This record gives sequence, C-alpha cells and structure tokens, in this order.
Amino acid sequence: MIELQGKVTARHLKRKAYLYVRQSTLRQVLENTESTKRQYALRQRAVALGWSEDETVVIDHDLGQSGAGAADREGFQRLVTEVGMGRAGIVMGLEVSRLARNCADWHRLLEICALSDTLILDEDGVYDPSHFNDRLLLGLKGTMSEAELHVMRARLQGGLMAKARRGDLAAPLPIGFVYDHQNRVVLDPDKQIQESVRHLFLTFDRTGSATATVKAFKKEGLLFPRRPRKGGWEGPILWAPLMHSRALFLLHNPRYAGVFFYGQLRQRKAPNGKRIYKRVPPEECYAFIRDAHPGYITWEQFENHQRRLQENSNALGPDRTKSPPREGLALLQGLVICGRCGERMTIRYHQRKSGIVPDYVCQRDGIEQGKSACQSIHGEA
Repeated sequence: MIELQGKVTARHLKRKAYLYVRQSTLRQVLENTESTKRQYALRQRAVALGWSEDETVVIDHDLGQSGAGAADREGFQRLVTEVGMGRAGIVMGLEVSRLARNCADWHRLLEICALSDTLILDEDGVYDPSHFNDRLLLGLKGTMSEAELHVMRARLQGGLMAKARRGDLAAPLPIGFVYDHQNRVVLDPDKQIQESVRHLFLTFDRTGSATATVKAFKKEGLLFPRRPRKGGWEGPILWAPLMHSRALFLLHNPRYAGVFFYGQLRQRKAPNGKRIYKRVPPEECYAFIRDAHPGYITWEQFENHQRRLQENSNALGPDRTKSPPREGLALLQGLVICGRCGERMTIRYHQRKSGIVPDYVCQRDGIEQGKSACQSIHGEA
C-alpha cells in the first residue's frame, strides 16, 4: 500500500478516476455476471486510493463488444478522449484484456496516459506508464492479451475446420434439405418441396437461362418454397413467386449436387477496419466433399449449369450497383436512374440507318420477377 500511495499523488487526485467495464458478448453479459460484478467492484479500489465515489466515472457503453478493435467501441474511444484531455487521474480495468486485446489500441492508450501523467490500475496493482519498468510490464501484458485472443481463435477454428473436413459440421441447409434424427442431410420429406426444386432445375435445363426460368414459373402460376430468415431455420415454409436472385442461389449452390463445402466466402480486413468478402470456386473451399449426401442433380449437371450461367452473364448480365464506364457510344452509361422505380438503367445498342444507337432500359424488376421492362428511353438524342 505504501508503493501504491507513492504513485498516487495530489495532482492525480485532482482529476477523476475512470473505470472501464467491458464484456465481449451479450451472452457473457447475461450469463457471466460474476465478471461484471468484479469489474464494478473496482470502484472501491479508487475510493481506497483517495478518490470519492462522486469522482469515479464508470464507462460501461461497451458491454457486449469485442476488444479486438477500437473502431466499434464507443466507450473506449470516450476513455481515450478523456485521458488525452487530461481529465483522468487514473484508468481502471479488471485486466488488460478488458481495456484492449489489440496491441495497437493498447500502446496508443499507454502513450496517451504517459503524456498526460495518468495512472493505470488493474487487479494486480497500480502502474505509471511514464516509468520504464511499469511501461515494460504493461506492454508485456498487452502482448499476452492479444496472443491469448489468437490462441482462442485458433483453437475454435481448428475444431471447426476438423469437423468441416470430415463433413460433420452442421450448417443451415438450403430449401429442399433437412437433417434426420441421426443428424444426416436428407431430401426434404415434403414431396411438394422436392418437386418444386426438381422442376426448377428441369426448367433451367430446358430454357438455359435463369431469367427464362423465372418467366416460366410466372407463366405457369407456380410458387416456390422458402424459409424465412427471421426466427431461425426451423420456421414455417413460405410459398412465394420465384425471384431471379433465388433461382441463381439454387443454381450456384453445390449442395444440390450432393456436395458438402465450407469456406467459400473468404474475408479480410481493409486498412479502414471494414471487412472485405470474396467468394472462391467450390473446389478451392477449405472443405469440399462430393457425394456427401443425396442431391437433386449430378456434379456434371452442376458444372454444365455454371458454364451456361457464365456464358449468359458475359452476354446479358444485369448491371451492378455502380459499374465503371465500358465500351460503347452511350454517354450516361452507369449514371441514369429510372424515374419510376429508382433502379439503375442498363444500356442496349441497336443497329439503325444512322448507325449504332443506345437505349436506356430499366429491367431490374423484369429480371427479378419475370415482368416486362419498367421503361425504355432512346439515347440517340
């Protein structure tokens, strides 16, 4: 206690004590209540060091937030701001991992605390970041905290990958498949659902186009089953008109060829903290097992479907949300917005006496729902 009181001086007591409280997930907040109680109990440590309860500020905005980064942690950003403004005499956290599990965020806080002469308190003691020995110890604690996060993630991912490579990983199934009582993937026992899925693939084989498949379903007055995403995957089956995006999802999904795959969507962090997602071919997935369960089509049929869809997209694919200018005479390609529905309009070229002229066509709803084009505007003028 003599050593603690030697670090806590009158200039520290003139400023406020800040207690930072954090739990990584909402489940921990609800179930791991003992850790939360221990964190709030640190207020008594501040009182014992000379601060009154009125001078102790509790920052608990980050309950349910991961400590892997500071971008989404409003409470941590407020704490850094208060320290940088010289309003904090001491910063308290149950352990280093409560404040940050990222060395960049942790050392940034240490640097600001050292410049503003702010102490740091955890369950083990009080530290002065401006002193070399304390700074060294705090840096080691931060490194170990970040390493612990990587070790935990590696263990979880290792177990997940091992189950995926065996094909035992349970995942949400697309429409037409269910798990039986032995947790095996089987065709949906509902014959109407089976026939709807089979009819979609047969129609695509006949028409050769996802858009033509949607139009054929619309012409025949057929509905297609789907599970609502809200409320889990065990909810009631809904029947609705077949959408173009829904047809493409089924045609691109290897599950319908009896293939178990895992890891098709890869992600990485951009410098601004956002995650960038990239879809890889099924053969490049972390786990790819053919004939893992019954399917609606063969693998050869699936490959033929992918080739046909690729040929269609190269010729007449729908425009993207914001595509760069391409070859052609149209001056407003990628810029024209439909005044009726607000969707982006695509370009179609026609041969006329005056030469090749463009037309601006709004066809998003026509592609998605098999309807006629919303409107078309001549671009010659």
